Amino acid sequence: MLTFENSWPYDKMMDDIYINECPFCHKSNVLTAFSEEKLNSAKEGIKQLLVMPCCHSKLTILNADDDYFWTEEKLR
Repeated sequence: MLTFENSWPYDKMMDDIYINECPFCHKSNVLTAFSEEKLNSAKEGIKQLLVMPCCHSKLTILNADDDYFWTEEKLR
């Protein structure tokens, strides 16, 4: 079971997906290259890889909902 410690919030504006703050380098308002198709796959429970453009760290997203990415590592 995924815990809240393994979640990270995101925002969707039009077709762009933003991370309010990078969990690795703490840069704010990061525009990701995560597509709508990848987001929909994540919402279906298909693993997706998100490479943060600010620091090139990798997040393996196990699941997503309308507000959070759920990952395999503790981010909080």
